[in-house]
Amino acid sequence: MSLAFKVFALSDLGLHREGNEDSGLVSAKLIAVADGMGGHAGGEVASRIAIKSLVESESGADALLTVAGKINKQILDASTKEPDLVGMGTTLTALQINGDVAELLHVGDSRCYAFSGGKLNQLSNDHTVMQELIDQGRITPEEAINHPQRSLLTQALMGDSQVNPLLQLYPITIGDQFLLCSDGLTAVLSDLEISKIIKKNSGQELVELLVTETKAKGAPDNVTVIWAEVVLEDQASATEFIGAANG
Repeated sequence: MSLAFKVFALSDLGLHREGNEDSGLVSAKLIAVADGMGGHAGGEVASRIAIKSLVESESGADALLTVAGKINKQILDASTKEPDLVGMGTTLTALQINGDVAELLHVGDSRCYAFSGGKLNQLSNDHTVMQELIDQGRITPEEAINHPQRSLLTQALMGDSQVNPLLQLYPITIGDQFLLCSDGLTAVLSDLEISKIIKKNSGQELVELLVTETKAKGAPDNVTVIWAEVVLEDQASATEFIGAANG
């Protein structure tokens, strides 16, 4: 019997947003978070395009890269037809099971973590100005936390021909655990705080508590959390859309 995901997920407005620009996908073989941006509901449209297009994609690592290109073009086409949507875009972090390998597609600053041995390990690399400065040794991670440009992206799916999605492959086995989230979570809770919550909770209670703790600290943005455990296919989750993609 093949490997699949058992998934627990929640998307929340947060405390200061009128609409939810986050979208998420839960399914047996593919999970994803997209964090949209752009006024006049553009963010909602962009993240919804990303998630809906993922569902229609074929399996395989090459297919993930191909669908990222298609999403990019669909966003460009939509904004060309509707002036109010000009400038819209979205992050996309997707994790797909293919045999005994997890394929991670990533653009932007929504994150994918693996939780193993009691430790939270970030697998994705933030496509932000701050991360570039950290990589160059010009600022420390601690200095980046409160920097006014901490959310400025260097890459997103918004019709730009220069976008370069990152694809990574990881071997997986039954019991492996993954966390996907929008930056509405990680801009408020540190990796250490998230890890402490994971250690003491599980399942739907875990994702609900992560959102609750984020809201307790102000939750200035939408918050989307997906917790996935690798199981046998007969225990897998059914397909579900969350956030803007559920509208």
